[in-house]
Amino acid sequence: MKSACLWCFGLLMLCPGPVQALVETYDFSNPELEVRYQDLTEELRCPKCQNQNIADSNAPIAQDLRRLLHQQLEDGNSNAEILDHMVARYGEFVRYRPSFGGVSIILWLAPALLLLAAFGVLLLALRSKSVVSNAGVASLSTEEQARLQSLLNKAEQDS
Repeated sequence: MKSACLWCFGLLMLCPGPVQALVETYDFSNPELEVRYQDLTEELRCPKCQNQNIADSNAPIAQDLRRLLHQQLEDGNSNAEILDHMVARYGEFVRYRPSFGGVSIILWLAPALLLLAAFGVLLLALRSKSVVSNAGVASLSTEEQARLQSLLNKAEQDS
């Protein structure tokens, strides 16, 4: 009897329990709006989660944004108008692909500018090294070169 109860309990533990996730469904007036809705929910970032789009987030703010997005689509707003409204309210951070303009130009161009600066520094370093090495040999007078050669010969004989 006891083993039968344990066996039943073990089987019950393997069965999935009720899922507490909320599935939101919106009725759209036409299928094109539903496609736009899916695209925009993947484009917009959840302000709370920060690493999820509003389609994947269960945060209350993401639910509110999805509801607002549905309402704006049904009101006939274009994708650009909707994104502009979201950016005006939550900042450029709400977009996964920020626009190329304003302050974000620095973010877009910074990697290329840093790479160019690194190449410039490298070229200057290599150029100055070659100039110094060539200038050091050329600047010795013939007397100094003869003295240097005699010191080198003496060092070889001593070792």
